[in-house]
Amino acid sequence: MNEGLIIPADDTGGMDDELLKIRQKKLMEMQERIRVQSEGKVLHLDQVNFIELLHAHPALVVDFWAEWCGPCRSVGPVVEELAREFAGRVTFAKCNTDDNPAISGQFTISAIPTLIFFLRGKLVDRVTGVYPKEALKKRVEIAFGSSGKMI
Repeated sequence: MNEGLIIPADDTGGMDDELLKIRQKKLMEMQERIRVQSEGKVLHLDQVNFIELLHAHPALVVDFWAEWCGPCRSVGPVVEELAREFAGRVTFAKCNTDDNPAISGQFTISAIPTLIFFLRGKLVDRVTGVYPKEALKKRVEIAFGSSGKMI
């Protein structure tokens, strides 16, 4: 009588092959993002992937820097340490201001290093200059919740 409600476990819901391939590709991309995030790696952010990263990572900290910037070189290792500590909860990315002037201009980056904190795509905090690791860690905890589980 209700035979129409029984769906075999392997039923694709009438998806054609192309749609199924797209779905599988998106699933693999999502799994890769989670894998990279869980490893605590700092991602490379540029004009091409900025919007994608902003949407894919609910809690995102972007380090705006340049190769010639001495203070940026001292903040870089701190960002990498924080990425490992907050792995799976907060994603960290680096954006070279010389290579990505449009993004830098969009957020009026006038001094580097500048860290911008995004929660669900919205700017929630900004830090300019060199700060000790514990001070930056505290800013991350405030921006995204003390346990990082706010996301």
